[in-house]
Amino acid sequence: MTGAAYEEDKRFLGKGTSMTFIIVLAVTTVVCFALRNPLHKWPLAFYGLAIAVDVLFACGSFGMLPRSIWMPLLVLVQKCMVALAMFVVVMFIGCFSTESKVGRWLRPVRAELSIVACILACGHMAVYLASYIPRLLGGGLSGNVLASLTLALVLLVLLLVLGVTSFQTVKKRMRTDSWKRLQKLAYLFFGLVYVHLILMLLPSALAGGAAAQTTVGVYTVLFGVYAVARVARAVADRRAATATE
Repeated sequence: MTGAAYEEDKRFLGKGTSMTFIIVLAVTTVVCFALRNPLHKWPLAFYGLAIAVDVLFACGSFGMLPRSIWMPLLVLVQKCMVALAMFVVVMFIGCFSTESKVGRWLRPVRAELSIVACILACGHMAVYLASYIPRLLGGGLSGNVLASLTLALVLLVLLLVLGVTSFQTVKKRMRTDSWKRLQKLAYLFFGLVYVHLILMLLPSALAGGAAAQTTVGVYTVLFGVYAVARVARAVADRRAATATE
């Protein structure tokens, strides 16, 4: 496939991004529930699959794949939709109590879900950052894009730190209190992900792009609901702990 064809695909898939993400999020949520036991038993197989998807995506970014394979990868990996959907699932797991059905089912695989999401996100970031390096060195980036790129680098560092420390072997080598403090960076990561998304969408949204405006609205509602739900869970947990003292 020619480079022009790839760019045409990107422009086509830029339309209706919010609805596509909602569908991907719904499917991802169902898959996370359905594959909970296999993921818990054989996490390395899922990590390997995520790495294979990243490698396939890298090949596709150089035009080495047929359109029938590249198109799904373009939606799911290049736009980071699967990784983002998995992070959203991980985020909302923390909004459920440990006694709830959702909490009992998904909390045991929360780390594994995070690692798979981190691997997929790294593939997305690596290809995007590589494509921006020539423009960065040539000074051809606008202020908004430069800010978004800088933020992406910060996110990459947080992603690597949180991803590595999610492995049980690493967790066991760390002090419990140190590990818990470090994992609180996840809240910073989630917040910066939202800012990154808005920075990328804002120019088009301010220019009147209906698709970008809708997508900004969807992400704002999603992250806003999470923030409220997570605070409510923290308050409820604190009250429960106080009551048992």
